[in-house]
Amino acid sequence: MINKQSDWLVYIILCSDNTLYTGITNNIERRMQQHASQQGAKYFRGRNPQQLVYLEDGHDRSSASQREAAIKKLKRVDKEALTRSEANRLDDLAVMTQFKRPLHDTGAKGK
Repeated sequence: MINKQSDWLVYIILCSDNTLYTGITNNIERRMQQHASQQGAKYFRGRNPQQLVYLEDGHDRSSASQREAAIKKLKRVDKEALTRSEANRLDDLAVMTQFKRPLHDTGAKGK
């Protein structure tokens, strides 16, 4: 069992435009909520996160950053293979995989 607050995770999200977004976090639930409410990465301006498709644990901050960079360099077909590999810990961790917009979110952008 991982300690979600101190161990770092590498994750991949399938987006509404069928792209794959890769990131790192030490709290996947909080990060997913940030992405869903568009308070996370600028990448989600103009596209929406749809589903968490990959989760890799066992990293510290440094190794998670290095792994994120390596995954970002992979071709799409290789990222898709990664989501089907034994390295994918998504089934082992009890996390929500579907993104849901907060009830108060009207979909309007801006502040």
